[in-house]
Amino acid sequence: MENDKKPVGLFSEFPPVTKEQWEQRIQQDLKGADYDKKLIWKTAEGINVKPYYRAEDLQNIKQVFASLPGQFPYVRGTNGVNNQWLISQDVETSDIAKANHLAKDATRRGADAVLLNVSEVNTAKEMSALLNGIDLDKVTLLFNSSPSYENLLLNLDESIISSGYDSASIKGVFDFDPLSYVLLNGNFYNSEDGDLLEGAQLLKDAARSLKQFRVLSVNGQFFHNAGSTLVHELAFALASGNEYLSWYTTKGFTADEVASKMTFHFATGSNYFMEIAKLRAARLLWAQIVNAYKPASQESQKMHIHSMTSTWNKSIYDPFVNMLRTTTEAMSAALGNADIITVLPFDMNYQEPDDLSLRMARNQQIILKEESSLDKVIDPAAGSYYLDNLTASLAEAAWKLFLQVEEKGGMLEAIKAGFVQDEIAASAKKKKDDIANRRTLVLGTNQHPNLNERMLEKIQVKTEAEDFDSLIDYDDSQMENGDSQTENGERQAEDDDTYESENDETIGVPFRKPQYKTIEISRGTDEFEDMRLATEIWENEGNKRPAVFMLTYGNLAMRKARAAFSSSFFGVAGYRILDNAGFTTTDEGIRAAVDSGSEIVVICSSDEEYAESAADIARSIKDSMPEVIIVVAGYPKEIIDSLKAAGVDEFIHVKSNLLTTLYGFQQKLEVML
Repeated sequence: MENDKKPVGLFSEFPPVTKEQWEQRIQQDLKGADYDKKLIWKTAEGINVKPYYRAEDLQNIKQVFASLPGQFPYVRGTNGVNNQWLISQDVETSDIAKANHLAKDATRRGADAVLLNVSEVNTAKEMSALLNGIDLDKVTLLFNSSPSYENLLLNLDESIISSGYDSASIKGVFDFDPLSYVLLNGNFYNSEDGDLLEGAQLLKDAARSLKQFRVLSVNGQFFHNAGSTLVHELAFALASGNEYLSWYTTKGFTADEVASKMTFHFATGSNYFMEIAKLRAARLLWAQIVNAYKPASQESQKMHIHSMTSTWNKSIYDPFVNMLRTTTEAMSAALGNADIITVLPFDMNYQEPDDLSLRMARNQQIILKEESSLDKVIDPAAGSYYLDNLTASLAEAAWKLFLQVEEKGGMLEAIKAGFVQDEIAASAKKKKDDIANRRTLVLGTNQHPNLNERMLEKIQVKTEAEDFDSLIDYDDSQMENGDSQTENGERQAEDDDTYESENDETIGVPFRKPQYKTIEISRGTDEFEDMRLATEIWENEGNKRPAVFMLTYGNLAMRKARAAFSSSFFGVAGYRILDNAGFTTTDEGIRAAVDSGSEIVVICSSDEEYAESAADIARSIKDSMPEVIIVVAGYPKEIIDSLKAAGVDEFIHVKSNLLTTLYGFQQKLEVML
């Protein structure tokens, strides 16, 4: 019978190809080139990524990936029904009325969650004003920057009840994370025991009233945005979570009571597949950690993930490129099965986000849901040998680092010893060096800059007085010995010995000496942007913007390539570029260069023609313009000394450190930072 026939596979007519056959063909195509150097990608995390993966590559790890979505160890997600996530809108302002307006607008236009700054919310009345008009039954609330999370919980509970809602049904997250506070500030907020005991009180109060609130946070995104690798972010976040689990279970809480109240916040960068694998590895390892505490419910082993787009890789110049970056980042988070996703506005690094950037941040996720249907597929990354191997490799590397932290006594002791900070600082330096040397390209910043772009007038900068006011606002009378809080609920250290004796008279704020090393949240492009802004400031002060003249001659292909390279090179600093199609004779080029009055002249041709004429060109231009800087595009090493003797000041090429080289030009031209 026809119905008894087995279905014929689409590729059944083609014979199977073995791994050995693939490798043999690859070696033939390489024609003797080194396989590892040509085809193996070595990531910043120290992971070797092969050019292809097959089913046999899963032999040692297939048991981990055999589980279904929603099943332990949750590598394929904690939801066995679909891939739904909450669209969160970041509302950065601390102004209560403005924040309320932005939050209501966001929830009307597609946001399921709002991330709110509650640094100015100190009473139930102020909380009610912040949440007025928001449907708390439908919107998840994420709170950060509270001066007192204990007071925040009490005020929130009172506000919810007065609004007629059931506190037990409202969902949300508190960004209470003492370990991250120490890493960012060098001290605990009050004291080590005081801060951790506040978390214990939050756990007790939340269990009584705000039962669906997660009141403990682990801010892995701080590691990422300080320049860490993905392995650092994973391992240190897991170590922080384990620190909280260990501390609170010794204080009488069960593993279920602690783990179920935690949220992990990760930053998602532009390394598309690695970021998907990172979230999968995070769930895998966290499930194993919680399982070691023998929880009563498997639900407690599920990691709750809030993914935020990275700030480390965002730029001020060519800011619309940031939207391309956040699009892939949001997609990575969705494919990695995050529970909440926040896309940060593309313009947040230079101005208060406007309606366009806030709307685009929401719409990027709405498109991923409504047009790409990524929320309908339970595990969109299923079946990828590549992703499964990346996940396993990241998990293995992160677990090794996690164990290192545990050997040092846990995350808190590792922070006190400076281990965490030193690891991240070394990674950040390596990443910034890669950007400076253009091993890592940042479109519009260190590669292909928009030569006509001006950002100085677009940057919104607070006045000095506003910055001072935003730091702290309290009466000096509140600083008497023994006071633990200011009038507005701002927590202070109980031990006054931790404060310097000399206060800043301008601000009236005592300086608290850091006890521990800190990590620095920054962006990889900071130094480049400072340099280009210095050029804009120089011009705004009435000075001439430095001009770079391209003296192109000879070999057509080489002069065009080197002129394009040089234009991009100097354009990164914001200089005016005077490119040319090519001069028939070197004398013609010399006359044009002198007539241009440029501060920099770049000789662009082939190495062979440099040997014949570059020295004469340099001498002739220097005779007419002794102060001009002569640059050769390329590095003809056999004639370097003779060219320097003829007046060539600098050589630029693909191995030049772009940042330090351009900084040297800034100094020579007195366009100082």
